[in-house]
Order: sequence, then structure tokens, then C-alpha cells
Amino acid sequence: MNTSTTRRVVERLGLFTMLMFVTATLVACATAPVPPTESLNAASDAIANAEQAEARRYAPAELEEAGRHLKTANEAVAVKDMTTADRLARQARVAAELATARTEAAKAAAINKEMRRSAEALDEEMRRQGDQQ
Repeated sequence: MNTSTTRRVVERLGLFTMLMFVTATLVACATAPVPPTESLNAASDAIANAEQAEARRYAPAELEEAGRHLKTANEAVAVKDMTTADRLARQARVAAELATARTEAAKAAAINKEMRRSAEALDEEMRRQGDQQ
């Protein structure tokens, strides 16, 4: 091979490489965006946990909000708006976790109230027994 033939081969190889790079870039941009599966699963799990903790009874507004956000996130996935879907799924998870926290706080307050009543009843019983002696 002489130098001009070698030069043309190298130029064509460079042009071919550049075309392959451009094609690969265009194909990568054209592929469908990936759904935020991890965020959606985390939101679903958080909602299930909140329901299991009885959030429907103690924190229904937060649980409803979580459900609305998750439903809207799934709708965003359907129209391939993955950024919005991810944001909404994360909001759903946070709302469900808030529902769980409020539920646990309400349950703890009820237990504290019952313990206070029991302690007062014990105090009263002890007073009565002390008065009888």
C-alpha cells in the first residue's frame, strides 16, 4: 500500500467511526425512558405498611394523599413522563411514612392515656386501703 491509499483508508475508518458514534448516540437518545421502578415499589411498600399499621383509622388524610400521588405517578409512567413519575412516587412514599408515624404517635398517646388511668386507679385504691386502716 502506498501512502495515499493508507491515508484514504484511515480517513474512511475515521469517518466510519464517527458515523457509528453519532448513530449510537441517536439510538441511545431515542430509547424509551426507564420507569422509576424502585421509587414506585418503595411507595407501594410504604402505603402497604401504613395500611397495616391502621393508618386509615388514625391518619386517613395522609394515607389518601399517598394513594393519590402513587396513582398519579403510575399515570405519569403511562405517558412516559418518568421525571414526574419519580417525583410523585417519592412524595407518595413520604406521605405514607408520615401516615405511619402519625398512626404510631396516636397509638402511643392512647397507651399513655390508658396507663395514666391505670395509675390513677391504683392511687385511688391505695388511698382507700390507707383510709380503712
